[in-house]
Amino acid sequence: MTLTSKEHSVRQEVLTGDNGEFSFTNVAPGQFQITVTSIGFAVGTFSGVLQPGQSFNVPEIAMAVASPVTQVQVTPSRVEVAEDEIKEQEKQRVLGFVPNFYVSYISNAAPLTSKQKFELAWKTTLDPVTFGITAAIAGVQQSQDDFSGYGQGAQGYAKRFGASYADGVTSTFIGGAILPSLLKQDPRYFYKGSGTKRSRVLYAIANAFICKGDNGHWQPNYSGILGSLAAGGISNLYYPPSDREGAELTFENTLIGIGATAATNILQEFVIRKLTPKIASRNPTSP
Repeated sequence: MTLTSKEHSVRQEVLTGDNGEFSFTNVAPGQFQITVTSIGFAVGTFSGVLQPGQSFNVPEIAMAVASPVTQVQVTPSRVEVAEDEIKEQEKQRVLGFVPNFYVSYISNAAPLTSKQKFELAWKTTLDPVTFGITAAIAGVQQSQDDFSGYGQGAQGYAKRFGASYADGVTSTFIGGAILPSLLKQDPRYFYKGSGTKRSRVLYAIANAFICKGDNGHWQPNYSGILGSLAAGGISNLYYPPSDREGAELTFENTLIGIGATAATNILQEFVIRKLTPKIASRNPTSP
């Protein structure tokens, strides 16, 4: 129990007896406040004014039972964890500007939902740098008169740009969103970053043929391989008849694509990581 003399800034503390009685001595006249505390009860207070030479009897102070305090620990769901990790991935840019969204530097990253896979695909295909790279590719094709059926001039360039952009969109969405959603596979490359150089090279090459499932287990990369085949087949709908690929060439280009993926993965392991300034390397919160 504490008595505070408001006018003289004096504090006194006492313990009550078994019957709850208490007393303070040598209290200066003036306003005072008594604060009563007890485990399990809310704080009780009483204020009054003590006159010179007065003996003051404090009336009974009633104390309510304190409300129990319940501590609740909120654990984020896997979806929330994945969303936080994606936001960090979307900051990853090689040399500070080239998108590097499909690489996770968190080995045990939370699996993506179908919605998140599609959002990542949209983010990639609508990135301004993607349009810039596509424009450069179309310019090179025009200068070399690739796909001559499109002709030259602004119209020819526009067709080359559209075809090149369509290639990227179909490949990204089919191999990075649609098939991964249907087959429950993760379209990202998971950076290894440890072990011998040989083990990392083998890991990078293997990831052209395998991928992580949404269950966290490694499995054949059906999404990436079938996505390349599907994108190659769809391209026959908009390329000039003289440049359309038959089934044999489509399969051949798919194999070339797998080799390019393996080479890119090796670069991810040994080069690109060093050129990407903003990287989420923290361990995620376990859902």
